[in-house]
Amino acid sequence: MFSLLATGGFADFLSTQLVQFLMYTGFANVTWGHLIMILFGLTFIFLGIRFEFEPLLLVPIGFGMLVGNIPFYPGLKIGIYEANSVLNILYHGVQNGWYPPLIFLGIGAMTDFSALLSNPKLFLIGAAAQCGIFAAYAGALALGFAPNEAGAIGIIGGADGPTAIFLSSQLAPDLMGAIAVSAYSYMALVPVIQPPIMRLLTTDKERKIRMKTPRQVSKLEKITFPIVGFLFCAFIVPSGLPLLGMLFFGNLLKESGVTKRLSDVASNAVVNVCTLLIGITVGASTQATSFLTGRSVLIFCLGAFSFVIATFCGVLFVKFFNLFLKEGNKINPLIGNSGVSAVPDAARVSNNVGLEYDRTNYLLQHAMGPNVAGVVGSAVAAGILLAFLH
Repeated sequence: MFSLLATGGFADFLSTQLVQFLMYTGFANVTWGHLIMILFGLTFIFLGIRFEFEPLLLVPIGFGMLVGNIPFYPGLKIGIYEANSVLNILYHGVQNGWYPPLIFLGIGAMTDFSALLSNPKLFLIGAAAQCGIFAAYAGALALGFAPNEAGAIGIIGGADGPTAIFLSSQLAPDLMGAIAVSAYSYMALVPVIQPPIMRLLTTDKERKIRMKTPRQVSKLEKITFPIVGFLFCAFIVPSGLPLLGMLFFGNLLKESGVTKRLSDVASNAVVNVCTLLIGITVGASTQATSFLTGRSVLIFCLGAFSFVIATFCGVLFVKFFNLFLKEGNKINPLIGNSGVSAVPDAARVSNNVGLEYDRTNYLLQHAMGPNVAGVVGSAVAAGILLAFLH
């Protein structure tokens, strides 16, 4: 040691170590792309906390963007795209489609299909809103995406994050980050995007339509529905089995009345853990070096297009359907927006916009019908796309 000090070798050693340390810091490896994505992450966190736009999604995804965009020296096995890193292992649940079916199990255990069962024609609204999926699919093809990539992008129009992750994991794994972030972003922005479209497409008289109080649904109907619904949907689109099976199984746990403990676990612990893991890993997958590309921008634009088309189709379908319904049985077109799968935010938007024009006309219970139909519809649409594109 003394000889090093005497010869100046120790000073050279320290300077070499200091330079090496600086090379490993984020400051030495930062790019404008990292800073842009960190800004996006901070924006997501702000929207989630300040305006409560889907905070359970935007806060984890936003913080995940911060985690994924801390610049680091390659080879340390800490990045989400570095094999066997902690983040990479957690991301396997997204890449291989493990988390979405578990989330659908929890959604089923939390969902009450009574509004839909009391007025089955509301199922058609949920089906009509899926037009956004196929419109985006056609748009993606026109922009040069491969058919499998176009199918994965199109599902964003269903406003269903888990379904988007599941389908993209099967059809276009390399686009999964952009598709997942886009899907969750538009789910969170439902209260911003949908109301202007709803006002544009409806008249003052239509907005004040009062719907009949839904009939009481029997316990037998509630128990029978997940069994019959599963068999019917699964026989039509077996490729949607992982999502449809878990959704209806979760609902059966809820409605049977004899599996409350299992229902509680599915609707709380399971769905919360999976949502947390999806949020942080999907956010981290936006690592600037892999994520910030022209294709990602196109996917975001197509996602917005599909979401707008879905809202248009849902509202316009109700207006068209009303032409064949007698006075007193008409449907308020403001619930047409809730045919997308963003449960229950889309239904809340229907109710809130309706209350702006009639403070005593509560549409929430009616809007939940097409809203939960949209969950089933998006899973069926994903199964259809998977069947002919895989």
